[in-house]
Amino acid sequence: MDGWVERLGNDVLISFKNQTARERLTTEYFLWAEAMGFNAHRMFERFLPKRNEERQVPKLILGDSNTGSRSVVMERGLRFEIDFGGGYSVGLFIDQRENRSFARKNAPKRMLNCFAYTCSFSLAAAIAGANTVSVDLSQKSLERGRRNFVLNNLPATGHHFIADDVFEVLPRLSRKGEKFDLIVLDPPTFSRSHRGKTFQVESDFEGLLMAALEVADRDCRILLSTNCAALNERALEVMARYCLKTSRRAGSFHTEPRPVEFPPNSGASTTWLTLP
Repeated sequence: MDGWVERLGNDVLISFKNQTARERLTTEYFLWAEAMGFNAHRMFERFLPKRNEERQVPKLILGDSNTGSRSVVMERGLRFEIDFGGGYSVGLFIDQRENRSFARKNAPKRMLNCFAYTCSFSLAAAIAGANTVSVDLSQKSLERGRRNFVLNNLPATGHHFIADDVFEVLPRLSRKGEKFDLIVLDPPTFSRSHRGKTFQVESDFEGLLMAALEVADRDCRILLSTNCAALNERALEVMARYCLKTSRRAGSFHTEPRPVEFPPNSGASTTWLTLP
């Protein structure tokens, strides 16, 4: 897929890999908007580079530049802050919609969100009554997560935001005897901690899941998710089955349906692991 168009409230974001895709997607958007009677307040675009270091903040191409970079969108009754000036990603990954709904529907008691970003999964669990722990290297991202909680009138009690390396937090939680009945593992393809430690999803996801299993309670549900093209749902399940065998645990797998507007083989690869 060479690009896509996202509607985020009254704003539109066009993401493209090349100039041909940019022109095609822009034309297709305007045809759709005319047919639907939709008038975007603002339109942004961003180039999809092959290397993370080439990523740039979305650029405003249509609309008032004085309205600020932030807005609020709704997803199934939940409010999320979007920030077009906050970085390459704007704050909400639409392809995870059904997984957020599944997390909310299961009404966990204690939820651990690893690589939490703006804490959308934490919010979905919290609105169903869960206590949450959100872990991310970026304090800035976690502050955006806190604002999402405020937008939905959730109290601060029972919710913890930890700016640290997930691989250091998980052993600490295990030593304290912490247990969770819902865990989200949605790591980046590559990252580097403040101490210079690197994470590469193809080689390190297995170790991440092994560490997460140490804090997984009975009947825990664990979301395995990645944007790495080399790891599809089948590869995630094979990796997870090896971890289960190594840790002498059992589990079953299922995949939530992809949002209907996403074409096949697009968006993140995800699967849910349920422990007995």
